[in-house]
Amino acid sequence: MWRSRKWALAALLAAGLLSACSGEGAWRTHDIFKLVPDLAFSLNDDRGRSVSAQDYRGKVTLLFFGYTHCEDVCPETLAQLAQTLRASGSGRDDARVLFVTVDPARDSTAVMHGYVQAFGPQFVGLRGDAAALDALARRYRVSYSLGKPDAQGRYEVTHGSAVFVFDREGRARLVFTVKDTPAAMAQDLRRVLFDSGAGAGAG
Repeated sequence: MWRSRKWALAALLAAGLLSACSGEGAWRTHDIFKLVPDLAFSLNDDRGRSVSAQDYRGKVTLLFFGYTHCEDVCPETLAQLAQTLRASGSGRDDARVLFVTVDPARDSTAVMHGYVQAFGPQFVGLRGDAAALDALARRYRVSYSLGKPDAQGRYEVTHGSAVFVFDREGRARLVFTVKDTPAAMAQDLRRVLFDSGAGAGAG
């Protein structure tokens, strides 16, 4: 099945690329500070708990939209983020990767839990009803779509591949795209981790 790799925030990315060429202290990925809203949501995690963005304050959070039946973009991206976390030197309590399913009909709580645990203890699966998912996608201008089911009930899902990075206060700082190298992502994530200082949060 075809998977969309198009980035839904083209205008913001263009701004980020310009800022990345601004000289000393520039980010190696894409700066979205003050261009994207703070982290805010109310969903259920992969353990069945109701959680909000406030539960992750004190941690650097990485937000990615996908689904567990994805055969390429999602597992590749999550594996790369696991590598990035290790390379950045983040401890278990420093960061969380929040994986929001765009296919909650198939991605039950149990399915989400088994899926994210394969990538590491810093990964959290999030799911919600259609209204909550649509609101969160609109907030970050992320596009996704579900195709019409075939006779066997299978359907195509398309979604963006961007990863949003928020600091310990929940402020949007960076976006990672498929063009960013693991080294660049690790360097910039390390900077967000240590620029915002040590902190502890729930979740």
